Amino acid sequence: MKVSVIGTGYVGLVSGVCLAERGHQVTCVDVDRQKINQINQAISPIYEQGLEELLKKNIHVNLQATTDLHRSVLATDLSLIAVGTPFNGLEIDLRYIEEVSYQIGKALKEKPTYHLVVVKSTVVPGTTDEVVLPILEDVSGKKAGVDFGVGMNPEFLREGEAVQDFMYPDRIVLGGMDEKSTSLLEQLYSVFEDVEQLKTNNKTAEMIKYTANALLATMISFSNEIANLCAAIGGIDVVEGMKGVHLDKRLSPILPNRQRITPALTTYLQAGCGFGGSCFPKDVKALKAHGVKAGSPMRILEAVIAVNTEQPNQVLLRLKKHFPQLEGVRIAVLGLAFKPGTDDMRESPAISVIKELKIQGAEIRAYDPIATHEAQKIFGNYGLIFCHNLAQAIYDVQAILILTCWEEFKQVPELLKYLDSQPLVIDGRRMLDKHSVAKYEGIGL
Repeated sequence: MKVSVIGTGYVGLVSGVCLAERGHQVTCVDVDRQKINQINQAISPIYEQGLEELLKKNIHVNLQATTDLHRSVLATDLSLIAVGTPFNGLEIDLRYIEEVSYQIGKALKEKPTYHLVVVKSTVVPGTTDEVVLPILEDVSGKKAGVDFGVGMNPEFLREGEAVQDFMYPDRIVLGGMDEKSTSLLEQLYSVFEDVEQLKTNNKTAEMIKYTANALLATMISFSNEIANLCAAIGGIDVVEGMKGVHLDKRLSPILPNRQRITPALTTYLQAGCGFGGSCFPKDVKALKAHGVKAGSPMRILEAVIAVNTEQPNQVLLRLKKHFPQLEGVRIAVLGLAFKPGTDDMRESPAISVIKELKIQGAEIRAYDPIATHEAQKIFGNYGLIFCHNLAQAIYDVQAILILTCWEEFKQVPELLKYLDSQPLVIDGRRMLDKHSVAKYEGIGL
């Protein structure tokens, strides 16, 4: 099929490149000419494992990029809307969705053949049918269900694993206003074999995405609340406690040969310093706000957000136990991205921790294998020392804060053996053996 993907952020670019890899003719569209130029030069404007390799393979073969949305819609069978939907504090901001819908509508006015418009952006239930569809009809002067179709196809991509998740999905949700819409979406994804597909209406497809993210975020905040209780009571290590929970065969099934399966889901039932990123914080807040608007307050989600907002403070509380005054204390912050495998710092716990350390006068060294460039945009005038490697970051510091569980940070205990003075290690992700360093503090311990 000929597909236009509008928006080249994480979702749009990964979707476009992967659909091209699967054999579709894809045009990526964005208003940012610099990003379009980069894509056409086979340079990915974002870091995502495996993305640039596929981009180089497919650009100018099955893939092209342009700023001309109008022409792209006219030349393709289907358009995927993958623009941002930020949360403004009260509700999700639909300005980009509305603008793109308006532009697509103008193109549809001139298009003699049927075209399917699919929302891939994360939007609250009702957006596709009650916002996008009316704009398309009004601007184009045409009738939805006759001249064009409208669908909703949520994404379930984990940053750092997005290419793998798209190429080998565990499910594909096909939302549509009618059978023709969902059938065309089904045709788009026919190149993905042996994948369970769910056909549904647009509102349900929108709700599935929010429900999935809200569940995972709830599991994280639940685990962190248990961790904080363990620390308050004393004599309990949440890591051991959660291991006992994970051994429940409903969470970690046991095969007939007695081999145990450990599903990835259990990683969300582990203590840490909070979740971040472009999805969980925004989506949970948006769903909570949408529930209030619908007259159905989301009390559990209110607690999820409250726990997560406070969780980075658990790192600072452990630091203050050893250094009541932080003025002049030399501290290494390991991990700036909100999770390993990405350079995304949106809502990263490191941001609030570093800001508070700076307010209290600490001397900060920061290291992240990928996210230094993004961090410099945020902390450019904070006087941080950005280190080029792990050894440089932890040399001659009094405390080490681990805020992202990069695999590389497992080297910390070995590197510390060569130092004369042993710093305090605060493990905000519980990724190290608590006995592996001389001075250890961890969340939930």
